Amino acid sequence: MHGPALPGWLMVALCAVTGVYCLLRMRACTGEERRAARGEAVMGFGMATMALPTAVLTPPEWSWAVYAAVFGGATLHGLAAVRRGGHHLHHLIGSLAMVYMAVSMAAPGAGAHSGHTVGTAGGIPVLTGGLLLYYMAYVLHAGARLVPVAMPTATGAMAAATAGVAAGTGPGGGPALGPAWAARPELALACRLSMALAMLAMLVTL
Repeated sequence: MHGPALPGWLMVALCAVTGVYCLLRMRACTGEERRAARGEAVMGFGMATMALPTAVLTPPEWSWAVYAAVFGGATLHGLAAVRRGGHHLHHLIGSLAMVYMAVSMAAPGAGAHSGHTVGTAGGIPVLTGGLLLYYMAYVLHAGARLVPVAMPTATGAMAAATAGVAAGTGPGGGPALGPAWAARPELALACRLSMALAMLAMLVTL
C-alpha cells in the first residue's frame, strides 16, 4: 500500500478498472446482484486509492481513519446483508480486511512515511495469516471455476451476439448495443478474482 511506483500503478490500474466495471454492472443488474456490484465498486476504488505510490500521494495521518470509517460502514451493511446469502459473506470479509489494513497502517510505527514495505506495518501476524489463507483459497477456487466455463460461455455468447446482430437485437432481446455483456457471470467472477489477488498483494505488506 502506497509502495514502489511500478507495482503501485499496476495495482491502481487493476482495482480502478475493476471498480469501473462494477459500476457498469450496477446499471445492467437488479436486486441482490446490483447491491453486490455496488459493494464491489466501493471496494475496487478504495483499494485503488490505497495502492497509489508515495511519489504521487503521501497520505495524511487522518486518511486511515477515513478508510476505517468508510469500510466500517460497509462492514455493518454486510452484517445486515449476510442473511440474504450470495456473495455477501465474501464482501463482509473484504470490508473487514480493509478496516484491518487501515487500522494497521494508522498504528504507531506502521511506517506511514517509509513506503509501507514488508514488515513495517502494524498488523497482527495470526490475523494477517488467516486473511492470506482465506484469499489464497478464494483465488484458487474462483480460478478453478472460471477456467472451465470461460471458453464455452464465450463461444455461446459469440453465437448469441451474431444471431442478435442479424435480428437487430442484443442477447437479452433488447437493442443490439445494450449493456447485457456487463451482467455476464464469468466477468463478475473475474472481477472478484482480480480484487482477491489485489487484496493478497496488500496483505503481504502487513
